[in-house]
Amino acid sequence: MSDAFQYIDTPAALDALCAKLKGQPWIAVDTEFMRERTYYPELCLVQVATDDVVACIDPLALPSLKPLLEVMLDPATVKVLHAARQDLEIFYNLAGRVPAPVFDTQVVARFLGLPDQAGYGAVVQALLGISLDKSHARTDWMRRPLPAAALEYAADDVRHLRNLYKKLQTELAARDRASWAEPELKALSDEKLYKPDPDNAWQRIRGIQRMKPKPAALMHGLAAWRERTAIAENRPRQWILKDEALMDMAKQQPTDLASLAAIRGVGDALAKRHGAELLRLLGESSSAAPERERAPAALTVRQDALVDALYAVLRLKAAAGDVSAASLANRAELERLVRGERELDILKDWRLAMAGHALLDFLAGKQSLAAGEAGLDILPR
Repeated sequence: MSDAFQYIDTPAALDALCAKLKGQPWIAVDTEFMRERTYYPELCLVQVATDDVVACIDPLALPSLKPLLEVMLDPATVKVLHAARQDLEIFYNLAGRVPAPVFDTQVVARFLGLPDQAGYGAVVQALLGISLDKSHARTDWMRRPLPAAALEYAADDVRHLRNLYKKLQTELAARDRASWAEPELKALSDEKLYKPDPDNAWQRIRGIQRMKPKPAALMHGLAAWRERTAIAENRPRQWILKDEALMDMAKQQPTDLASLAAIRGVGDALAKRHGAELLRLLGESSSAAPERERAPAALTVRQDALVDALYAVLRLKAAAGDVSAASLANRAELERLVRGERELDILKDWRLAMAGHALLDFLAGKQSLAAGEAGLDILPR
């Protein structure tokens, strides 16, 4: 297995590398990018590895990544990544398609007992017994030339990703859990995850559900405007206008440029550039904005206590089955269960067998939490 890495910064070297990658059953992939000053991530480095190759590709030195994108889009090659969403977003932006199939080691680790959202270092430590050097995690990846130590750090990510992939494959097969992970891995290649969606940008704003109906409705249009502006200018949405300024705008509903500019976080410059459009949005009837979903009634004290108890049952079943609790269900799904819903993932397939039946039995009063010899367990009454 090769450990020395190649630095790819010419079209000829990229062509030669991709000739070796083409047709491989799998490739380990990682990226380094910057996003502090832009809406879209700025790709700074791509690391790839197979059993025979480790390479760091410099996109800032190359006129095109087309040969690499052809490899990434090859449906015969599994792309192995950790916490793949942001990496896949980059390739979607470059190619207009999402690479598939994908093996996300963070997703798969949840089905083998590791915590939800486990970081790469934690998974490598747990499964390979290797402690990774984190001293270059804050590297400025736009810098050129990149320090040799930073490149080694970047190459290490895909070196270990190769062995992590094999280890996870072996463990999934040994426990007959490949089919458990498959739907979540397949879902990562859904283009809807990576397409900007200005019309639903309001959903990422915290506190909107606590606003009065008309300001909340106006926030739909304001958030969509900010998202489209951020995309057009390729700037972070919070650099266009912070959430608090949008919410104050919707609450105060200014009718002229002076009162718009007076809102904290707006100012004269933004009011001059975008004021006419913002005033138009604010002047529209709230009925023109999509209706927000009616929030369900708050849980009663008893229902809230039931959710807590169900979560304890869920954690016990997850521990017994050696999976993360998050791979079974989250609290929101347990709340829906308590409210009487039954079309839930926790009540389907392997999740039903592992924990769903126990949750239903608990709700029906057939089971209770009791102390067992090996800690808490679920025992029939």
